Amino acid sequence: RYLRTLYLGLQSRWQAEHRRRHFYWRMMFESADISMLRLLETFLKSAPQLVLQLSIMVQQNSVEPLQGFSASASLLSLAWMIASYQKVLRDSREDKMPMSYKGAVVQILWHLFTIAARAIAFALFASVFQLYFGIFIVTHWCIMTFWIIQGETDFCMSKWEEIIYNMVVGIIYIFCWFNVKEGRSRYRMCIYYVITLSENAALTVLWFLYYDRKTISDFDALILVCVVSSSFALGIFFMFIYYCLLHPNGPMFGPHSGGCIFRQRPAPAPGSPADARDSCVPVFQVRPCAPPAPAARAPRTEGPVIRIDLPRKKYPAWDAHFIDRRLRKTILALEYASPTTPRLQYRTPGAPQEVLEYETTV
Repeated sequence: RYLRTLYLGLQSRWQAEHRRRHFYWRMMFESADISMLRLLETFLKSAPQLVLQLSIMVQQNSVEPLQGFSASASLLSLAWMIASYQKVLRDSREDKMPMSYKGAVVQILWHLFTIAARAIAFALFASVFQLYFGIFIVTHWCIMTFWIIQGETDFCMSKWEEIIYNMVVGIIYIFCWFNVKEGRSRYRMCIYYVITLSENAALTVLWFLYYDRKTISDFDALILVCVVSSSFALGIFFMFIYYCLLHPNGPMFGPHSGGCIFRQRPAPAPGSPADARDSCVPVFQVRPCAPPAPAARAPRTEGPVIRIDLPRKKYPAWDAHFIDRRLRKTILALEYASPTTPRLQYRTPGAPQEVLEYETTV
């Protein structure tokens, strides 16, 4: 996947002007897919390693240089992947404003401190209550998974695939907040961080009451409690900095800003999703959603058109699963045989719904 992304990026530089846009979007979509897979790998591998390393450090009351480096690398990779995926995801969607590098840095700090507080609280509790820690993690994961299922996500083809997807996202919810649904996320985020704050406080207090005083002094224990609370407070502080000053839709107390490569963004209509300052890009939704009004963009007649007698779901990831390999070969053949990229039209109750040309690279 990395080599293919590099190949598409080079093609977007070497091809003629009318082909550069096509290869550029294919590169962006491939990059977003890579970031999504790295995000899953990071939370399934680096997050448990981080808790394990911190728990060993607490039990031994000492930090080996290699241990400290490994734990720092795991923590940084978690924060880095969330921020980088959000940036790549916004860059690959034409209906979203791009995230600035300042916003990405602040988002890294936001997740760095909140995940650090979460991991340290887990490690403190696990160093004393190993069995109860396992019960707590499983319970929290089940509750978060049920909460995500109640949100009625729509990513996979079948019901059971959707449940498995929600279970994977529930693992991410053990450590940090991650939006999985388009729209206003203010209340869902507030509920999640209130739950996280309560859990961190309960786990830390229980450890402080029952930790081994022969191994850890009272002063060191008090320092660890302060580290958990101050780290979580710093993470929330950077979260407010991001949403109040550096959100891609514009500062909360300032004018909107825009602009991106190869496209010119229209001003968002009042009440549209882009107008909501507190909305987040949902996870795994790589390409733009279907327009709310199919008649807003009239179907074009020039160039080849592939008509599909089926309604289209909200996200193009469904296309990659549903459209079989033969149709994809036909699309690729038409792309190189025609001067214009072929387009897909789906059946809709009103006017035919046409897909943007760069979305046909399924």
